[in-house]
Amino acid sequence: MKRSGKKTKKLSRRDFIKTSATAAVSLAALTAGSRHVYAAGSDKLRVGLIGCGGRGTEAALNCVESSENVDITAIADLFKDRLDESRKTLAEKMPNNCKVTDDTCFVGFDAYEKVIAADVDMVILATPPHFRPIHLKAAVEADKHVFMEKPVAVDPLGVRSVIASSKIATEKKLAIVAGTQRRHDLPYLEIMKRIHNGEIGKIVGGQCYWNDGIMMDYWKYYQPEGLSGMEWQLRSWPWFTWLSGDHIVEQHVHNLDVMNWAIGAHPVKAIGMGGRQLRKIGNIFDHFAVEYEYPDGVRIISMCRQMDGCTNRISERIVGTKGDAYGDGTIKGANPYRYEGPNSNPFIQEHTDLIESIRRGEPINEGQRIAESTMTAIMGRMSAYTGRELSWNWVMNTSKLDLSPPKYEMGDLPVHPVAVPGETKLL
Repeated sequence: MKRSGKKTKKLSRRDFIKTSATAAVSLAALTAGSRHVYAAGSDKLRVGLIGCGGRGTEAALNCVESSENVDITAIADLFKDRLDESRKTLAEKMPNNCKVTDDTCFVGFDAYEKVIAADVDMVILATPPHFRPIHLKAAVEADKHVFMEKPVAVDPLGVRSVIASSKIATEKKLAIVAGTQRRHDLPYLEIMKRIHNGEIGKIVGGQCYWNDGIMMDYWKYYQPEGLSGMEWQLRSWPWFTWLSGDHIVEQHVHNLDVMNWAIGAHPVKAIGMGGRQLRKIGNIFDHFAVEYEYPDGVRIISMCRQMDGCTNRISERIVGTKGDAYGDGTIKGANPYRYEGPNSNPFIQEHTDLIESIRRGEPINEGQRIAESTMTAIMGRMSAYTGRELSWNWVMNTSKLDLSPPKYEMGDLPVHPVAVPGETKLL
């Protein structure tokens, strides 16, 4: 494994995220009506990829496959070996649409700025979730449409920044679509339509799960020998809370987003528990259980787990007064139903929906709702880490939790201790 020897700027997250809803409105007022690089009906969409890992590379391929006249023209990553691997894959799998050159490949903490400045119309944000608020803010300020992977933050500071950037994007008529594929999956869309039409009656509760194995084959873990603390944690990002948000945020956000979608609201309270039964690496938990209270007293039980050798369950169940709805496309009760219609690849469909909205001149903006779903997951993690019941209003408006490192540069970076409920401070 090659180490990056290139010097990068010392950048503080606090230098990037100095915005609020008030600032968003002010900036939007100044930029409303500004000319966008990409005009509705234009032939070619030029896309920049920021984050060249497996998910970022796949997202770029999905984007090209989703619509005609889409080219990947610039790419960026913290590490040259990841960038080179991604560039090779893109060139092999879509030779006619990979227009990346040596001059449009960028490495380092400031590489995202160079992609945004590289004459692109849209960016794909697929770095570790910690960086999403920083990159979204820069993209929106530069009038770029955005596809961003979920989750979109790891702490309340980041969520507030994403909401502010999304408000600016609305004023600028910029599109933002998030990588929560269920929102673009036909069975889910049909079930949600029926839930919202009242076919299961009034929602009274539900359950959602991401109980799965350890995922060592997908979440790479690098040994620290020969790497600085920062590089080791960046390369092994899923295993560190400041980068991934823990697996309740990185993975389980999908299921929690479905519950928010079905209920049409975010939770008002959460009380959770969790810990590390088997995990010995990183500083994240391996299991969580959270009770979320929604408006009107609706309660949702949430579970997520990463342990091998256990019974797995990845699903959602919404309980109503007339029946139950399930994420697999079925309803049981007074109005039974099973989805038997056509299916499309939701990983591709989300890009199709995004690009079509841009070309129609009616840009989709999912920023606010994915920020709220991300905060739902963060709130559950914060409750489990501290052992405290939390209210949405406190987490969204008062919490000062900021997981960012002191500076962005390769060098020493101590690992934060594993959270201990009852001892870890609530910030």
